[in-house]
Amino acid sequence: MFTGIVTDVGEITSLTPTAQGQLHRLRIACRYDRATIADGASIACNGVCLTVVASGVEGGKAWFDVDAAAETLGMTTAKHWSVGTRLNLERALKIGDELGGHIVAGHADGVASIVSREDLPDMARFVLRTTRDLARFIAVKGSITLDGVSLTVNTVDDVTFSVLIIPHTFTVTTIGGWRAGSEVNIEVDLMARYAARLTEMK
Repeated sequence: MFTGIVTDVGEITSLTPTAQGQLHRLRIACRYDRATIADGASIACNGVCLTVVASGVEGGKAWFDVDAAAETLGMTTAKHWSVGTRLNLERALKIGDELGGHIVAGHADGVASIVSREDLPDMARFVLRTTRDLARFIAVKGSITLDGVSLTVNTVDDVTFSVLIIPHTFTVTTIGGWRAGSEVNIEVDLMARYAARLTEMK
């Protein structure tokens, strides 16, 4: 489990696809202490929970390897990742950690596309479009995870919704690089999903 509070921005330094294209081995450079990265640990990469399979240090900087399987490549923006891609990173939640965002599973539901970006004096406003299946879980003032970042929904209009980004979030995440036409990983709020399921069962 995660909280959607990004703790580092990593960079893909190598990507090795299999012959069948069903699996990508990614090496991600980060600022985490190498001694704290254990094989088998879960790290959310742009909101996608991936398992560490190796780690080390190169050039004074820590790195870890993860495998992105076919389902991840098919459902998320991982299919577009390449060497040099910067990723929002978050370590798995530990008992006693501060829950600064909201409960995030790291299981992206799909991809949302950015319709527009409006830069305002003290923040930026993004309008995004998602699928009708996912839009029913999105509510004004509810939580949403975009590329691993816990955000509050500002407005909702059918299958589009907007979020406001403050300067601090720009500084510590990759959101500053979002543009109209960009795709981002989306995970809807677990509470909204369970509430909808309970309603369906009545």
